[in-house]
Amino acid sequence: MAAIRVLVGSVYGGALLTARKIREELEADGHQVVVLENPQVDDITDNDDALLVCTSTTGQGEIPANLLPFYLGLREQLPQQPGRPFGVIVLGDSSYGDTFCGAGNLIEEAFYETGARKVGDSLRVDALETMEPETEAVPWAKNWVNGI
Repeated sequence: MAAIRVLVGSVYGGALLTARKIREELEADGHQVVVLENPQVDDITDNDDALLVCTSTTGQGEIPANLLPFYLGLREQLPQQPGRPFGVIVLGDSSYGDTFCGAGNLIEEAFYETGARKVGDSLRVDALETMEPETEAVPWAKNWVNGI
């Protein structure tokens, strides 16, 4: 079974609730899952767990304040993570056009710079179509974990 760290970026709590539901379901399947509400770069450099980012997008495609220190640290410190599996679930609103789910794009780019390996396609959940993001995120995460 896999060991997974879920890095959460949340403004109003939707991404956090989604991450907690993912943890509950993956733990029921026998995986070890830690949800980090205010992740720091040190949270990923002291282990080799698979990384799953579950974040909302704020403003014009920006990363939520609680995930921003992690993102900036990742960009500045560039801790090498060659081959480390990661995945991204990003919540957004397609009415924002070009910046829809922009936080996910930023996180992906930062992980690529560390040499991490993306597993599968990112899940982009549109608030205009899905009121409960966990209904899409949990099945996606169960499939994602099979690829790590």
